[in-house]
Amino acid sequence: MALSLSALTLSHFRSHKIARLALDARPVAIHGPNGAGKTNILEAVSLLSPGRGLRRSSAEDMTRRPEALGWKLTGVLQSLHQVHEVETWSENGAARQVRIDGKTAAQTALGRIARVLWLIPSMDRLWIEGAEGRRRFLDRMTLSFLPDHAQLSLDYDKAMRERNRLLKDMVRDPHWYSALEQRMAETGAAMHANRLSALQALAEAQGDAQTAFPAATLTLQPGELGLPESAEDLRAALADGRSRDLAAGRTLIGPHRADLYGIYAAKDVPAKDCSTGEQKALLVSLILANARALARDFGAPPILLLDEVAAHLDADRRAALYDEICALGAQAWMTGTETQLFDSLGARAQYIEVTETDGISAVAGP
Repeated sequence: MALSLSALTLSHFRSHKIARLALDARPVAIHGPNGAGKTNILEAVSLLSPGRGLRRSSAEDMTRRPEALGWKLTGVLQSLHQVHEVETWSENGAARQVRIDGKTAAQTALGRIARVLWLIPSMDRLWIEGAEGRRRFLDRMTLSFLPDHAQLSLDYDKAMRERNRLLKDMVRDPHWYSALEQRMAETGAAMHANRLSALQALAEAQGDAQTAFPAATLTLQPGELGLPESAEDLRAALADGRSRDLAAGRTLIGPHRADLYGIYAAKDVPAKDCSTGEQKALLVSLILANARALARDFGAPPILLLDEVAAHLDADRRAALYDEICALGAQAWMTGTETQLFDSLGARAQYIEVTETDGISAVAGP
């Protein structure tokens, strides 16, 4: 069973005034010069999943300039022997809307019919930058297994923002806090459990694989003040920590303080201390493990978005990556400036050329 896009239309999206792609389930190799809009196509595909897409941009920032009329994306999704027409759009910078099979839907509904994973160049510094990026990376993986994780995160963040507002205003009356802390405790404990479940699935998928990419041992670190795992313990910790949080002006305990810690398993070296090439290989390994686990649990491998991935791997690792993608049966969308980067894919892929004059043309495989 396959999960793939058979058609994609971009209207006034980023650099593309209008672009129509007809596709099959094979990997998609997108090539063309820098600045032509290759990554914009991957971003469009990423918006067929919940959230703000691979660039985390606002809806207004995605509109084509100078027209600024808003934008629309339409995709025909082949998913588990079913066909869905998915539309998402924004008008005048408003929050994006979603329709599935002609019916208005919440963004979270996209996660129930499709799984989309991505690896982009800005993630190459994942292991050496701040914890926020690693939490976001972990939550995207968790969301791929558990679509309801998105709503939990939204509910937790909303309650925490309201609690933080009380803290900044130096409100001391406990009655203002109790309901918010109960909501944070319930959603926060569920978020933590979901993250642990995702890490277990990744560990199993890496352990079962014979791959050219190194395995990473992942653990969830709770933050300086720890992280109570049950809802009742987290609620109590929030209540007990009000004086401390009042002094800080923000909430200092909870899943928003957790961090993802990675180790290059074969060398027993922290990911942050590995070479740039090793860090990239670890990321590729995790994306592939995520995809293998989803192929087992969801029933089909996810759509993969791999921006400029070929340029950062040597020839042997590129060939190994392509072999794994094809063995998995995933529709992987990959970008590169030159077709030679995809030589070892051959006829196993479909090719799309993007030009600087707002043109997209499908090119037959070699």
